Amino acid sequence: MILEVKDLSFAYPGGETLFDHVSFALEEGQIFSILGANGAGKSTMMNCIANLLTPNRGEIRIAGKRLSDMSIREVSMLIGYVPQMHTAAYGYAVRDFVVMGRAPHLGFLKQPTAADFALVDETLEELGIARLANRPYTELSGGERQQVSIARAIVQQPKIIMLDEPTNHLDYGNQLRMLHLVRKLASKGYTIIITSHMPDHVLLLGGSVGMLNDDGSFVTGRNEDIITEENLRRLYGVDVHLIYLEQLRRVVCVSGE
Repeated sequence: MILEVKDLSFAYPGGETLFDHVSFALEEGQIFSILGANGAGKSTMMNCIANLLTPNRGEIRIAGKRLSDMSIREVSMLIGYVPQMHTAAYGYAVRDFVVMGRAPHLGFLKQPTAADFALVDETLEELGIARLANRPYTELSGGERQQVSIARAIVQQPKIIMLDEPTNHLDYGNQLRMLHLVRKLASKGYTIIITSHMPDHVLLLGGSVGMLNDDGSFVTGRNEDIITEENLRRLYGVDVHLIYLEQLRRVVCVSGE
């Protein structure tokens, strides 16, 4: 197992517990989607796994080593994290912004090499955003910033890539391309953890899923076992239906309201 989460619990000081008794384990190349309503604590859980927040209880192990015993550099070598939004304080060119993902692999005060920039160019090309290479990061749209941040996580070459609602600021076409990219990354051996508000996106991705309920409970399992009409109605408080479409040869999630 590349990631093991055992009995994780978190509450902000003076606040209610957001989640409790969270446990799951992931293998290399696995896609794990986290569903939950707004404010349920999905991003907070991601921040705990990325070592940005300290849980109140529980243990996280990466490649068998306790997260709490690892240095920042060690964590950065294993986890690439793309938050919902990233705001740069300086207008770096996209190419220079993305190459910062190579920092964990460079020695102290070492500059990126030609090989590092070649990896950046290859990644930008693969993501279809090579045209942005010389644009200032601060002048990009929200969707473009999201794609560039994902490129930086990829050149980091971690074992785990965490994506917090990566389709949020993307148009429909780019949402589908993003889901295709996630599946492609998993096929290359990356373990992907992705949060989403869209059950249909999770159905498209396959893999396994964790559902964070408003009472802080967290249920995990195969998509077909967890993504049920009953669970989705309870989670979102709306009438939803899972329908098999012969034309697509898959189940889709639609609203009945």
